Amino acid sequence: MLAELKKHPEMGPLHLEPMIYWRGVALVQYWRTFEQLHAYAHLREGNHLPAWAEFNRRIGGNGSVGIWHESYLVERGNYECIYVNMPQFGFGGTSDLVPVSGRLESARQRIGKAE
Repeated sequence: MLAELKKHPEMGPLHLEPMIYWRGVALVQYWRTFEQLHAYAHLREGNHLPAWAEFNRRIGGNGSVGIWHESYLVERGNYECIYVNMPQFGFGGTSDLVPVSGRLESARQRIGKAE
């Protein structure tokens, strides 16, 4: 699925972030729109739908493998990613980074909530 999404950015994935954490393996995905995410999840010609069907056939609710899924809708301009002495990752991987200087030095101004 990851290779398919990287090959077809027009489907809507902005950034895919695989990681290992104390509970196991995770994949954080950032999508252009919820509609594109939903369309990919239900695309009969894509890799996700058959893989999901196979997971449910083999594992289903037997408890041997868990799936964690959360979706958030974030409006343009209502988020920030700050990186100091570290590589760009996570939400910041979805677009170009802008240096924090001048009016951008205030978190309220970066988010557009300055008084």
